Amino acid sequence: MTVATLAEVLQPALRDGYAVAGFVTLGWEDMVAFVAAAEAEQAPVILQAGPGARAHTPLPVLGAMMRHLAERASVPVVLHLDHGYAVEDCRAAIDCGFTSVMFDGSSQPLAQNIAATRSVVELAHAAGVSCEGEIGVVGYAERKPSTGTDPSEAARFARETCVDAMAVSVGNVHLQRHSDAALDEARLAEIAALCPVPLVIHGGSGVPVAQRARLAAHSTICKFNIGTELRMVFGASLREAMARDPDQFDRLTLLKQTIPPMEAAARTIIRNLQGVGR
Repeated sequence: MTVATLAEVLQPALRDGYAVAGFVTLGWEDMVAFVAAAEAEQAPVILQAGPGARAHTPLPVLGAMMRHLAERASVPVVLHLDHGYAVEDCRAAIDCGFTSVMFDGSSQPLAQNIAATRSVVELAHAAGVSCEGEIGVVGYAERKPSTGTDPSEAARFARETCVDAMAVSVGNVHLQRHSDAALDEARLAEIAALCPVPLVIHGGSGVPVAQRARLAAHSTICKFNIGTELRMVFGASLREAMARDPDQFDRLTLLKQTIPPMEAAARTIIRNLQGVGR
């Protein structure tokens, strides 16, 4: 059994200079591909259930699928709730067997975010589960704008919440389709100097690949969330499968053909984050 908490995979990454991939999962095929990729590279992996996945599939089902794979994997697998917007979201995930929860209070005033995040940390730690928080607002491409993380506020947030990992806003954007959202390394260095906690980059698909690799090895960023670029691989491979056999109507036959391309793409990301053999 290789079910792991977020702290169990991020603390070694912080110590040894690499980052762990937080792969956004939307269904069974994603999960199978990402665990297979992690096993092939002998790397830990974080399977993430975000709001989109939870709106489509009940949380207990997502948790059960993740745990089924994790218990049979040869590498550490974290079962992570991404973007829980209420304490009850996180409580429900813990009850469903998730080993890590992310409480997103970033849209709240600082004191309120700290208080709510701290309550989730206490709830999670009492259950032997990790907790990630967010300070600063990571926006969405062509939609909600970002608000950069203030280093002094980040220091207070990390100190008063005792989170196991802290998501920051330093130029990263959710749902970015092109890798041209370079991170503000000066702001990142200020945050890292004040905060000993492992840092997390949401919207990792938009970060230039070379910068991802460098920061994974030489900064306190220990987790990059990757979703959009893998969803693009899924979409392209599904279209190719349908084009190869226009008369095919069986969803299982079609969906199975998306797994190898997603596994290959996930393996490339793991190698880029210096996670091989960890």
